[in-house]
Amino acid sequence: LVGGHTCEGSELAVGFSINGTSSAQGSPGFGGLKKGGMRPGDKLILSKPLGTGTLFAARMRNKSTGRWTKAALRYMLSSNKPVGELALHHGATACTDVTGFGLAGHLVEMCKASTAQGERGVVARVALSSVPLLEGAQSCVQAGIFSSLQPSNLRLTRAVHPDSIQEHSASPAFSLLFDPQTSGGLLFSVPSDHADALLSDIHGLGADYAAASVIGEVVERQDETDGVCLHLVQ
Repeated sequence: LVGGHTCEGSELAVGFSINGTSSAQGSPGFGGLKKGGMRPGDKLILSKPLGTGTLFAARMRNKSTGRWTKAALRYMLSSNKPVGELALHHGATACTDVTGFGLAGHLVEMCKASTAQGERGVVARVALSSVPLLEGAQSCVQAGIFSSLQPSNLRLTRAVHPDSIQEHSASPAFSLLFDPQTSGGLLFSVPSDHADALLSDIHGLGADYAAASVIGEVVERQDETDGVCLHLVQ
């Protein structure tokens, strides 16, 4: 079992499960990456822009433009499959898809999964200005429009270094780190000497992949308080 969600609601819902196998790492046909495996010095790449949560919350209130919605849907419909194949080809060390917990939540999971028992561990240093955002997302946040899942995701601010919160929490881009995504992109770590070539290959997939960006790096944990996994820089 590699993932899943639990949902509660008053309406009847339909759920699906997917079963499959993966060859052992290093063997022919291997096609899997885990959340754990990030190493100090790795670069972090995000393949799609953030903002679907706030944009569709705005859409339900008739506060979003058609152009914003159309652009969001275009990215949502673009497949992660070719990006994942390129990540494997370029030696990605860890990977996850960004969905309901937002970028911050899933990055925290990767940091924790990459720390073996007895090791110092790793933290992520994210350049806030490098995180790709959907058109209109910052405007929606500035208007006070958020997904209904945003408040629960904001509990993960405890994983952000206090200095980063003090410096960046007023920025709309900070709030979008916690925006829950629908059909979000892949977030993966890759050795730094492979990052440029991988990013170039992703952009070569076409206009639907042009937003992919290096958003930060993995560093060794130093004196961070337990639970702190994220540092933000501009």
